[in-house]
Amino acid sequence: MTGAAVTIEDQLRAILRDVLGVDSARAAAIDDDTPLFGAMPELDSMAVAGLLTEIEDRLHILIDDDEVDGEMLESFGSLAAFVRTKQGA
Repeated sequence: MTGAAVTIEDQLRAILRDVLGVDSARAAAIDDDTPLFGAMPELDSMAVAGLLTEIEDRLHILIDDDEVDGEMLESFGSLAAFVRTKQGA
């Protein structure tokens, strides 16, 4: 009936690809241990706002300013865990 469920990780990879211009092969290789802020050149302080806005829009969550910190953006896994918590999953 329906295809495989799209995971939060798949959605976040698509957002990183679309917002930051990360190519598909590189996005597909991102796993929980992949460092983000400070390690991914495309994700600078200016790009964070656009990334978080797109996450809010696509994943239907609200991210408060006081929730944004280095730990949340430290790795792909920490970002996915944050989104999962916000969605109540």
